[in-house]
Amino acid sequence: MRTITTISELRRALSLVRQQDKRIGFVPTMGALHEGHLSLVKLSRHQTDVTVVSIFVNPTQFGANEDLASYPRTLESDASKLVEAEVDFLFVPDASEIYPRSHATAVSVRDVTERYEGAIRPGHFQGVTTVVAILLNIVQPHAMFLGQKDAQQVAVLKRMIADLQFPVEVVIGETVRENGKLAMSSRNIYLSANERTESEALSRALAEFRSLVLSGEAIDRAKQAGMLIFEKVAPHGKVEYLDIVDSETFHPLTSFEPLNQPATIIIAARFGSTRLIDNVTV
Repeated sequence: MRTITTISELRRALSLVRQQDKRIGFVPTMGALHEGHLSLVKLSRHQTDVTVVSIFVNPTQFGANEDLASYPRTLESDASKLVEAEVDFLFVPDASEIYPRSHATAVSVRDVTERYEGAIRPGHFQGVTTVVAILLNIVQPHAMFLGQKDAQQVAVLKRMIADLQFPVEVVIGETVRENGKLAMSSRNIYLSANERTESEALSRALAEFRSLVLSGEAIDRAKQAGMLIFEKVAPHGKVEYLDIVDSETFHPLTSFEPLNQPATIIIAARFGSTRLIDNVTV
């Protein structure tokens, strides 16, 4: 694996790859890598010839009261995992490389960013779309690999890529879970033992909601049942939202017909100071 820190060096290296007509896969990350990230690397290695992974803790997607300063930074461990995963290039730019002092441009996506995560974390998605647009311009991959766990982020980036005509295929990897329950996240390390046990309420609530909706139950009743399950499993947890949405627009659904519309059930909750999200497709 070759580690690169500058845009100019990465572009030179990938220019040589393109001259060999090789297909480039790209996995953007913020580091603190876990099996969820590595599953995307595996997908890229299976579907492309050369895999590029970026590690960049993007300051523009963190709000004023969020955990930028304390976000886990584990570059040495991450690099070791990527070597073992047979990644070809690791791109680790400094913030000044991505956002030079003269930087004055942002990429903003309307509508799909205005609810749920977008409402709770103002400015977050603009930070995500801006940095991903920059990274796509630098790497110019044939395919980009994203995780289903960040379902609204996936919808936002798909919209941006379609609207701005980026010539890149978006491949979505399934959510990887700890013991089939808690979705893997870089923030799971902050959970206490009791909070980790209670965090299973996320997947339990989603499963209950999904089962009832598929059986024909009304959405309001299915949501209420999901909330009851959450409260039973996690008496100290706090739900921020639980809803079923159109998978592409993230508009909330008031009715659901399984054969006619792609839908996602989404949840966000806090366990102590740790905020987690999860989802399941329907």
